[in-house]
Formats: sequence, C-alpha cells, structure tokens
Amino acid sequence: MAKPNDVRWLLLIHQLPPKPSYFRVKIWRRLQRLGAVAIKNSVYALPKNEQTQEDFQWVRREILQGGAEATICEAHFVEGLDDREIEALFRAARDVDYREVAVSARDLAKSLGANDRPSKDGRPNPEVELERLKQRVAEIGTIDFFSARGRKAAEESVAALETQLQGGVSVLETRKMARARRGEFGNRTWVTRKGVFVDRMASAWLIRRFIDPRARFKFVADRGYRPQKNEVRFDMFEAEFTHEGDRCTFEVLVERFGLNEPALRPLTEIVHDIDLKDSKFGRKDALGFEQLMTGIATAHKKDEVRLERSAAVLDDLYEYFQRKASKRRRP
Repeated sequence: MAKPNDVRWLLLIHQLPPKPSYFRVKIWRRLQRLGAVAIKNSVYALPKNEQTQEDFQWVRREILQGGAEATICEAHFVEGLDDREIEALFRAARDVDYREVAVSARDLAKSLGANDRPSKDGRPNPEVELERLKQRVAEIGTIDFFSARGRKAAEESVAALETQLQGGVSVLETRKMARARRGEFGNRTWVTRKGVFVDRMASAWLIRRFIDPRARFKFVADRGYRPQKNEVRFDMFEAEFTHEGDRCTFEVLVERFGLNEPALRPLTEIVHDIDLKDSKFGRKDALGFEQLMTGIATAHKKDEVRLERSAAVLDDLYEYFQRKASKRRRP
C-alpha cells in the first residue's frame, strides 16, 4: 500500500456527452491550459499539489454545470505506467509547446533579415509578436512541471529575435569578431549549466580540442548567473556562445571559430539532430551516439566525469570520420 506522502498524482476522470461538441472542446482546451496530460481517454493527470487540486476542482465544477460527470482522485500507480513514464508525457507535451514558440521566433527573425527593421505593410508588428512569444514562454513555464528540454531552445530563439529587433550586432559580424579574437579565448574558464548532455558534452570537447586546450569547466545553475573575470559561458541563458536560430551550440562554436575540418561536419550534424530533434540531417548514426551519451549521463552524475568519458568517445569518433574523409580525398 502506498503511504499518503507517496501519492504524486491527481486524476480527473470525466464523462462528457458527445454533443454539443463545443463543450467537449472547451473542457479539452481548459485542461491543456492547466498542463494536464491524458493518461487514457477521459482520464487526465496533474502532479499533486494545492494549486493543481484547485485547478481540477474548477474544471470539475464546470463539467458538472454542463450536465456531465467528473471525479477527482489521488493516484499511486502500481502496474502499467510508472512515475518516470508519466513525467515523460508531461515533458513531451511541453516540448511541443516550446517548439512552436521557437519555430515562430526563428521564422520571424528570418523574415526580417539580418539587420532590417520591421516593415509596415500590414503584417503583424514584430515587437508585438515578440512580446507575445515572451509571454507564451512564461505561460508554458508555469505548467512545465518537470523541466522539459525544449525550454532552452525557445528562450534562446526569442532572445535572439529580441537582439535582432533592438538592432544588436548581426550574427555575421559576431562571427567575424570571434574569429578575429580567437587568440583571446585561451586559458579561460568555460561556464555552462549543470547536468551536461549531448550538446554541452560535445561543445566542451570541441572547446578543449580546437579552441582552448587549457580550458577549465565550471557548472552552474542556468538562471541568474553572472560571469566572473576570465569566464566564458556556453549553452546557457545569455551565454556568449549558445544556440543561434536553428543551430545548436556545437554548430555555433564550429562556425564562429572557423573550424573547417571535414571530420567535424558529420559530428556537427549528429549533435544537431540529437539536440534539436528535427531530423534536419537525417543522421542514422545519431541514435547510437545518443544512446552512448545517455549511458554516460545515467552512469555518472558528476559533470566532470561525464565530460571525461564523452571526450574519449568523441576523440575516437572524430578519428573515424577523419580517416573516412582522408580516403575520400585520395585519387
């Protein structure tokens, strides 16, 4: 038997009439706004706390007022779905929401051009759209109960759009400056978020192997961190090197530091497909690499160890692609 403290979930079980259809859509939309996920048809779940219980109570009252039936219960899953699988459902739902924001921000940024100010031809005002996207990220955040990975890409895409609208330095100019100042990025402390995974693992390897051989790495909470002297941030909010448009941090580092080694291209494509999950390059070997990195992350909680283990894998994989590229160049 589960103890009261073990109960993690609230379930709303409802039975709605097939008509009127607008009533079913209304209840569905209300549940979506609360961040509830469907466990089965007509069974929705939320993590148990005072706020979510109150939210479900309001929905139940609305259902009853519509002449339908609804029940709220506390749940502890014994067989079938387990807690991690349910958490994954919540993360997947929020990733969809975040992805919509990221795509909207990138599309708007592309429509503006590198340095163009918004035109007044009847299209939605970009500044207004920017505020809408920022508000949308905040709204999704309130129902992102289990820290979906897509939030980072959404925030960074919106931040990049805001910089563009404010007339910031263009991406092209930034790349040129980074290449010109390549020597300035030696013997630095490179700061990133705790809990490194594929993009940060690969980026750290790239930094130490091609950019800053004496690099030291520091792992911090994402929000509110202010860099100290001789520190450079990567793959985190407001970092000097992070996602740009539809490019992951690894891609940005490769491009901005002018790393043209042929063997880096397939690695860049693999990291992109795993991190952004858009199958842009359709790398069949991405799944195997992701499983290796997942194994490292699962077996080792310390970020320093994750970087050490992943670097060995990346060294070998780079060597493989380097030899493959050499064979292609032979007459």
